[in-house]
Amino acid sequence: MSEANRVDSESRVCEVPIHQVLAAETSARADCVVVEEPMEIRVVYGPPEKRVMRSVSITMRTPGHDDELAAGFLFTEGILNSPQQIGQIETRGVDPDGKSTGNIVRVSLRDSENVDLSRLQRHFFTTSSCGVCGKASLDALEVQGLRPLDADWTISGKRITALPGLLRASQPTFSQTGGLHAAGICGLDGVLLAVREDVGRHNAVDKLLGRFFLDGQTPLSQCVMIISGRASFEIMQKALVAGVPAVVAVGAPSSLAVDLADRYGMTLVGFASENRFNIYARAHRIDTAS
Repeated sequence: MSEANRVDSESRVCEVPIHQVLAAETSARADCVVVEEPMEIRVVYGPPEKRVMRSVSITMRTPGHDDELAAGFLFTEGILNSPQQIGQIETRGVDPDGKSTGNIVRVSLRDSENVDLSRLQRHFFTTSSCGVCGKASLDALEVQGLRPLDADWTISGKRITALPGLLRASQPTFSQTGGLHAAGICGLDGVLLAVREDVGRHNAVDKLLGRFFLDGQTPLSQCVMIISGRASFEIMQKALVAGVPAVVAVGAPSSLAVDLADRYGMTLVGFASENRFNIYARAHRIDTAS
């Protein structure tokens, strides 16, 4: 790389030369920035005598936990519903010099598995919604068989306000670069069970949920998801697929995220910080007095 010297082949961070301007004084120095590279997800499926390989997604992501990202994407997009469907996940790809990049992730399903890749049209439908109303987007989820979550539990307000700080303390790459989103899963005791970082908000969520999916631990009906950015329709949809009844966002929710949460029985919190938060849907799960 001419403009960036990678620290090492597995690093999520690289150094770039910069001119820092401070109080009208300019100095040359190096700065750390997060690595962003493309990743292609390919699915191999069908009977032994007629295996088919299809490219289903290309995303810009931060390298690391790529198997979880691929599995999480296929899970939250409704292509897979059980880790037992997966036979093998392997990384491939080379750069022009023949050096391995790992930027192609191939998910090989078991011989007996077939998939309906037409479900991915829903992903395109909800992200390219020019002329499409929010109600149609919500109705598309019902077509997939998604139903409201009825988890009957409460979590204290103090644990909600503690989550942004816990998430921030678990972001080592963000501490170096300031350039990554994060998503975490915690139990009702407020203890973080896992955190994933990525340059893309949706990728961080897919990596996180992909980990629990591969471990056979979904649905996450006794958990809360905390995200570092805003709560969008797609992030709420991914939480719904994984059976997460509550999402806490450091940023703002969108109107369609609020509508989805209300329709599907999900608690949605926005603008969470150490001393405040807003509840946008299903407030009954949060005990604000404790």
